[in-house]
Amino acid sequence: MRKTTLITGGTGYIGTHTALALINAGHNVLVLDNLCNSYRESIVRLERLTHTRVDFINGDVRDSILVDDVFRRYDIDAVVHFASLKSVEESVRRPLDYYANNFAGTLNLCATMARNDVFNLVFSSSATVYGDPTRIPIAEDFGTGKPVNPYGRTKLMIEELLTDLCNSDPRWNIALLRYFNPIGAHESGMIGEDPKGRPNNLLPCLTQVATGRIPELTVYGCDYPTVDGTCVRDYIHVVDLANGHLKALQVLQHRSGINFWNLGTGVGYSVLQIIHSFEDVTGITIPYRFAPRRLGDIAKCWADPSKAGRELGWSAQRGLEQMIIDTWRWQSCNPQGYQTSFEIPAPIEAK
Repeated sequence: MRKTTLITGGTGYIGTHTALALINAGHNVLVLDNLCNSYRESIVRLERLTHTRVDFINGDVRDSILVDDVFRRYDIDAVVHFASLKSVEESVRRPLDYYANNFAGTLNLCATMARNDVFNLVFSSSATVYGDPTRIPIAEDFGTGKPVNPYGRTKLMIEELLTDLCNSDPRWNIALLRYFNPIGAHESGMIGEDPKGRPNNLLPCLTQVATGRIPELTVYGCDYPTVDGTCVRDYIHVVDLANGHLKALQVLQHRSGINFWNLGTGVGYSVLQIIHSFEDVTGITIPYRFAPRRLGDIAKCWADPSKAGRELGWSAQRGLEQMIIDTWRWQSCNPQGYQTSFEIPAPIEAK
């Protein structure tokens, strides 16, 4: 039987793009997702892109009986784990949901993997584990800090759990991928970011303003100690990010223990810089208003990705203009996200 890579949360934004990267690299992929913030249509789009049937199971990683059955039915040799809640702002309001879903879900997944002798895991971590950094760019040897929101704390707790697993049993081979702010979409326009409900992240909000679904963009905080008073982040193209997961899986074949890598571009852009770049690329004016800072946000954060370059042979290949072009192609071709009937888009050029 052909070996299978299980992708939890594989119908989500990053999960879908990673599934595509793995399939294109010859992996047999199985997707497990409870569809709480994603759509079954993403699997249909993946199958159209790859001309391959993609196995999908609608289920929750916290369901021990279901997950055990998945490992019995499929010859799984590695797991890429995305399944989690991911909104910083929501985590402040609903911390119990985040600890129950993110931490308890990972605990159950790892216990099931161990029972079934599967020890290769790539974990979707986050730069939030560094807390509010005293220096930037952020390198892995800074060590983790004190995350300023429950979402980040769940990611750090999971990293500590996985580190303890590796220390307790040398069979575990784990990659912790600490990534920054994914944006963009696949160049086909067929898959992209489509959160259910009102989006929390900058680019989905911005593009929905551009299409008229949202009347204006809210910019949280204009008094941060940054170039223009708005938050600065390291934005990375989701296709580059997906390729980082593929590289990590390949490296785990000959690298044991706990491993951690930053996946970012090493360049920071402010919220206002992103807005103005979007306007320059698309020719669309974005109305926005300032609002008070959100709880859980830090002023600035960008990566030192050189360790991933040395050890994974990975680096981000796509610049900000390409990120915006691909984001806008996805949104303009899919004004209602995955609920839009898809047709092949015309090329989009920068204005």
